[in-house]
Amino acid sequence: MKQLLKGGTVVSGEGQKKLDVLIDGEKILAVGEELEAADAEVTDVTGRLLFPGFIDAHTHMALEVSGTITADKFDTGTKAELVGGTTCIIDFATQERGETLSEALAHWHAKADGQSSCDYAFHMAIGEWNEAVSREMEEIVKGGISSFKAYLTYDNRVDDQTLYEILTRVKELGGLVGVHCENHGIIQARLAEVLQEKGNRLDVGDYPWTRPAEAEAEAVARLLKIAKCVDTPVIVVHLSTAAGYREIERARTEGQTVYVETCPQYLVMDDSRYALPDGRGRLYMIAPPLRKAADQEVLWQALSDDQLQTIATDHCSFTPKQKLAGEKDFSKTPCGMPGAQERPMLIWQYGVSAGRLSAEQMCRYLSENPAKQYHLYPRKGVIAPGSDADIVVWNPQEEWTLSAHNQQSAAEYCPLEGTQIKGMAEKVFLRGELAAEDGKVLKANAGIYIKH
Repeated sequence: MKQLLKGGTVVSGEGQKKLDVLIDGEKILAVGEELEAADAEVTDVTGRLLFPGFIDAHTHMALEVSGTITADKFDTGTKAELVGGTTCIIDFATQERGETLSEALAHWHAKADGQSSCDYAFHMAIGEWNEAVSREMEEIVKGGISSFKAYLTYDNRVDDQTLYEILTRVKELGGLVGVHCENHGIIQARLAEVLQEKGNRLDVGDYPWTRPAEAEAEAVARLLKIAKCVDTPVIVVHLSTAAGYREIERARTEGQTVYVETCPQYLVMDDSRYALPDGRGRLYMIAPPLRKAADQEVLWQALSDDQLQTIATDHCSFTPKQKLAGEKDFSKTPCGMPGAQERPMLIWQYGVSAGRLSAEQMCRYLSENPAKQYHLYPRKGVIAPGSDADIVVWNPQEEWTLSAHNQQSAAEYCPLEGTQIKGMAEKVFLRGELAAEDGKVLKANAGIYIKH
């Protein structure tokens, strides 16, 4: 059956225009002024903005880490994404030691297939590197995954030689590598210092000191120098500091192509959260940690100047009970927070409404740029004939209170509990079907796997 959205304003990365949108099945059939279709169901969206479905290119659903598994599996996590307006995620199919890439991918499909309420794709996170993995990469790329992930900290971190080899191989295959940039040695040394000086690691307030801005900046600089030797673009994921951004600016002045992702938590929360009483600071333990207000301003300015490419969530949720694993030693706390549902609302409230960003920039950061960067465009990321009918009907006047009581996440807490928001996804169409409305899921488990 055809559907006609009339009276709304279509937003793209280039502008806004009052246009009608005609949907036929899963695809957009036409976009134009005063469209008519006698055989279509008409929905009046006057006064609303129509965004292409948002894309979250950095999520961790059903991730086994720190002796536990994230609170949000693909079922609850993608419901949170959907009601916020996100119609496609790119999760990390994570290779464990001893696994082939194909085994890791099959493991992630078993977690996601039939469980996702928005469409989903995968990056391949490399946990072990050898000749067999290098050869297998070609089949992974041919099978529909064009992006990979490497870590410069954690147990699955790569050394400089391995990073060089991974970048070289992915360049050969025409893909991209995103890198978690923190200096592992600095982190471990400072964790040891806290224990030596205090005899324990009880105080969550010490956590951000153990992962300083310099640890991010050093790792960013090292990544970019290695990438320059390989002569290949790279992605710095979840950039959190002004110091890290300065390294990116320096590399760009020398002609390097560097793509940068940041996250709402680094734009709207700072490290004062770690001083909250009664251990509540553990709820905000993420990696990299929350930073200073001055870092936020630099990131907002970079976004305003179109110097970053995407805003993702790094959604990696744990319940307060799971966070208690770090009660006696904060270094044992599983790091991560929920954020899937809130991302578009926060960027609208603190970006567009605050005058830091335009609606067109919001469209670029949340839809168009990730679609282009990860080979989903023009199927995703744009409201145009032939594209998937992933459409967010955005009500800029609707008021909303962020709360654990009205979130879809299984995290059991909301990091910004009680925050008043004006503007939200009123209706969310997933491939032509009204899948969510007013914060409620209408059609669950309708997501499909997308190659990229």
